[in-house]
Amino acid sequence: MRILVAPDCFTGTLTARQAADAIADGWSRGAPHDDVTVLPLADGGPGFVETVHAGLGGELVPITVGGPLGEPTAALVLLVDGPSGRAAYLESAHAVGLHLVPAARRDPTRTTSIGVGELLRAALDLGARRVVVGLGGSATNDAGAGMLAGLGVGGLILRGGGGGLGGVRLEDLAGLAELRRELAGVDLVIATDVDVPLLGLHGASAGFAAQKGATAEQAQELERALGSFAQVVGQAVAADGTRRDLLAAPARPASTSGALIGSPLAPEHGGHHHHGAAGGDRTLAQLPGGGAAGGLGFGLAVLGGRVLPGAQVVAESVGLAEHVARSDIVVTGEGALDWQSLHGKVVSAVAAQGVAHGIPVVVVAGQVLIGRREWSAAGIAAAYAVAERPDQVAAAQRDPVATLAARAERVARTWSR
Repeated sequence: MRILVAPDCFTGTLTARQAADAIADGWSRGAPHDDVTVLPLADGGPGFVETVHAGLGGELVPITVGGPLGEPTAALVLLVDGPSGRAAYLESAHAVGLHLVPAARRDPTRTTSIGVGELLRAALDLGARRVVVGLGGSATNDAGAGMLAGLGVGGLILRGGGGGLGGVRLEDLAGLAELRRELAGVDLVIATDVDVPLLGLHGASAGFAAQKGATAEQAQELERALGSFAQVVGQAVAADGTRRDLLAAPARPASTSGALIGSPLAPEHGGHHHHGAAGGDRTLAQLPGGGAAGGLGFGLAVLGGRVLPGAQVVAESVGLAEHVARSDIVVTGEGALDWQSLHGKVVSAVAAQGVAHGIPVVVVAGQVLIGRREWSAAGIAAAYAVAERPDQVAAAQRDPVATLAARAERVARTWSR
């Protein structure tokens, strides 16, 4: 049988490449006659640039930017020259990754996304006319305010983290209209790891601030601050005269070949045309993907970016569809199979390809935190956990390679004929 092993990273323990190799080793022990191919994947989060580089080639340019606590941080810009000009791929986690902040110092009311703005500026200075920014795995929750500051917008208040954004006034956004005009000629793609909006129950603050170190009270404070910031940004955008058509929120045209064409600010289902500040702000704050990476999706959408699932961007660059079509079984996985997995993550992208080609997709994850009904509705044929009971989690984290390989070996015996 032809087996394709195409996992995401197991956050905090294994890169996508390490996870793929461990699953492949285990599968080969359990079913030695199978032909196993590995294809490490990523969404917009950690590993995005490395995975796209493996698929597309190109030149990696090292850049130093400000990290989430303001310290100098090493990042990369991937430049790929093609028939339609120069494209740049950036990974927000290089500049604002949670791994850059020691656990004791994690505080998303204070961490800043300024380095993402500096990374974007570097890509533009290198001549990119298409810029793809991978979002995910961030330590920040500032709705991209720091990123705007890194691109030259506004006052000090934008640089101080999400906690202070409730105090932002229109005059603090000086330079935003000029920046939007500058980027009007750039194809800016927001490759998100999740399709959640900026605000609300599954938004940036309520859904993700806790894992970045916020208390419940801080998460509520951030929700209020980001809501206030989004309103002021909406007023500024409505008043600046650039790309007024985006604020009219037309229905999104049908997608062609998987790429979302049309306005990034369009509501999901057409709906009414909103004009003016309130309408623009409401549409922006509800944009699916706007809440990715602590609201960086929102900040990039303000600059005219269009949202695509990061997993889809990576899948296209590495030829996932062709690999799936040639396989008998596809094995994917990540650290935890949970509600986020089904919202634009790698697992859902692989499952969609499996459904499209009639190939069973099996998930091997560190933990499985959703039920059969949810994962089977997403097109997953079976889901297996490395740690099936709470007492097994520590062992899996102590030796992630061996425990993942052992689980894959047992799965191979079940699935290989």
